Amino acid sequence: MLSTYFLIVAAVAGFYMAFNIGANDSANSMASAVGSRALTFRQAIIIASVVEFVGAYFVGSHVTQTIRKGVISPQGFASIQIFSTALLAAILGAAMWVFIATWKEMPVSTTHSIVGAIIGVGIVAGGVRVVSWDKVWQIVLSWVVSPLFSGIFSFFIFRMINAYFIIPDNREAVTKKHFPIFIFFTFFIVFMSVIFKTPVGNKLNLSVSSGIAYCILSSTLMMIIIGRIITVTVKDFHPETVFRYLQILTSSYLAFAHGANDVANAIGPISGIYSIYKTGTIAEHAEVPGFILAIGGIGISAGIILLGYKVMKTLGYRITELTNTRGFTIDFSAATTVLVASKMGLPVSTTHAVVGAIVGVGLARGLEALDMKVVRDIMYAWLLTLPAAAVFAAAIFYLIKMI
Repeated sequence: MLSTYFLIVAAVAGFYMAFNIGANDSANSMASAVGSRALTFRQAIIIASVVEFVGAYFVGSHVTQTIRKGVISPQGFASIQIFSTALLAAILGAAMWVFIATWKEMPVSTTHSIVGAIIGVGIVAGGVRVVSWDKVWQIVLSWVVSPLFSGIFSFFIFRMINAYFIIPDNREAVTKKHFPIFIFFTFFIVFMSVIFKTPVGNKLNLSVSSGIAYCILSSTLMMIIIGRIITVTVKDFHPETVFRYLQILTSSYLAFAHGANDVANAIGPISGIYSIYKTGTIAEHAEVPGFILAIGGIGISAGIILLGYKVMKTLGYRITELTNTRGFTIDFSAATTVLVASKMGLPVSTTHAVVGAIVGVGLARGLEALDMKVVRDIMYAWLLTLPAAAVFAAAIFYLIKMI
């Protein structure tokens, strides 16, 4: 059986991982809003910290994988103690890599970090054979799928917005007439993502057809209500003014969805350790007590508040110049890519999708609109994520065993 001391150390490690998730991944939702000046840094950090906690604590799954993405099997470990030590080492190794990436202001996938860490401890604890390499190749494939799909989508969406709303001389009249259509599609993607891409969908247990019907009806209602409010309150119907409201909405949704989904990267292994502490057995899935969800949610919010600005600067300012229409395009494209690709069974990363969307928007204005050095550095960080997290976790595993 595990000691209470070991459980406390694991809880602290989980909080540290959640802290780094918040610090790095908050840029996925808020960087475009900050870069386009739809929100200030302070406003973005306040909104993200609150919304991410709500998503993590109230919507985060109450049953989670002890080993994320099933890259190795718990049965590949010789004993409960070795498995528990491996989970602790994986959390710490992934957290260390994400912290370094955040300090260097580089956006990386926290999911890929924890997966890389689990691969590292899996190899040193059970050998190469315990790793499901087909799962690893799916993750590698996401390095291409996520940014490519999102980049192409954002390229054409922004070209359309630019052609129909920004270039025409009568853009204010055109915007006033047609902006409700974008309200509908924005809410449609948000509602679809909530139902089919977060634990909410599992709780509602809706069929695909029922879910789509509810999303259409709800989006139509929101289009009428929000459209009326904007029509009455907004005097300047310049596209940048109107799309600012939509961008704040999409950024807030991405923060909510991130809290609900990615909190599992911190609490999954910790829930596994807690399950072992309570039952003395190894399980591939574990119940998540409320206090562990709280640890994850508070940790994410703390990371956003203290270090969230670092990666936001890179995505919001350093890749390409952003406006409200460009920022909306980025958020909308990333959310759509993650939703569609995940429903198709394709491996996706929100971090990679957001970066791809930013690059796509930049390319829509010409290659000279992009800082390719920053893009290159981000790609290097992506390539380093799996091996770096694996090495950190393996080294920590050996260190813990020596202690």
